[in-house]
Amino acid sequence: MAFVKDILLKSAPLLLPHVLKLLFATLKIDVQYAGEKLPDDQRGVIFAFWHGKMIAGWLLARRLFPRREISGVVSLSGDGQILADALDRLRFLLIRGSSSRGKEEVRRNIGVALKSRGVVAVTPDGPRGPQHRFKYGTLRLAAQHHVPLVFAQIHYYNARSLKSWDRFEIPMPFSRVKVTLHLVTVPDFATEEAFRAWADELSTTFADDAR
Repeated sequence: MAFVKDILLKSAPLLLPHVLKLLFATLKIDVQYAGEKLPDDQRGVIFAFWHGKMIAGWLLARRLFPRREISGVVSLSGDGQILADALDRLRFLLIRGSSSRGKEEVRRNIGVALKSRGVVAVTPDGPRGPQHRFKYGTLRLAAQHHVPLVFAQIHYYNARSLKSWDRFEIPMPFSRVKVTLHLVTVPDFATEEAFRAWADELSTTFADDAR
């Protein structure tokens, strides 16, 4: 069994990109806008989606921003390495680290990508949760660099949910998918308490899947 597991882990980086592309190509995705559409200027953009929705989220970023360099923020964990290898083969740039490991380097590299007018794709409740709660750092970076945050609220009409902290969802082939895009501009706040209250309210707003 250990030998089989080792084979599967080693083959995952080669197979995963193809599986993701094939599955994504079958999905019937309906994109809607909650208010303003995507920014049409050349500023950097933070593109966010929940950790449990990443199967559609990563390639959705590629579809929405086809002519922009896209950097994916991926943790330094073992699972993160498998994802990083797959994203590399899907032509994403990589920013490795999280709020708990390599935090300062992640912030610095996100800043570089945004100043280069790139798109930074993040799962703001990853890599360990809590589920559907924004890490404050994601929103601070949007404010610091004066860039919009585009949040993709993703709902699969037919999916299997895993018993993981993020209730990771695997959409079934040819499933309908509803995507609602929210353009978020982080306002200035007089106090840290006011900022955190606003951020928590934002998390609550986006916590439920689009229906």
